[in-house]
Amino acid sequence: MANHKSAQKRIRSNESKRLRNKYQHKTTRNAVRNLRAMTDKTEAETLLKSVISMLDKLAKRNIIHKNKAANLKSGLQVKINKL
Repeated sequence: MANHKSAQKRIRSNESKRLRNKYQHKTTRNAVRNLRAMTDKTEAETLLKSVISMLDKLAKRNIIHKNKAANLKSGLQVKINKL
């Protein structure tokens, strides 16, 4: 266990940040999964905008790598265009 006040605070803040990152990452993964399962093009296009925004936010905060976000966005766009 940490002995300094600042180290104890860092442990608490790291845990809250970890939980927030985990929630945002899981929410985005579920949104991507739902988007891939869609068959209606108009609904998929509206959801695509929000999913792209979520991926960009995760990449900006270094929760996922920026290239992974770019690859996911590209693949989803290709899938939507084929509908």
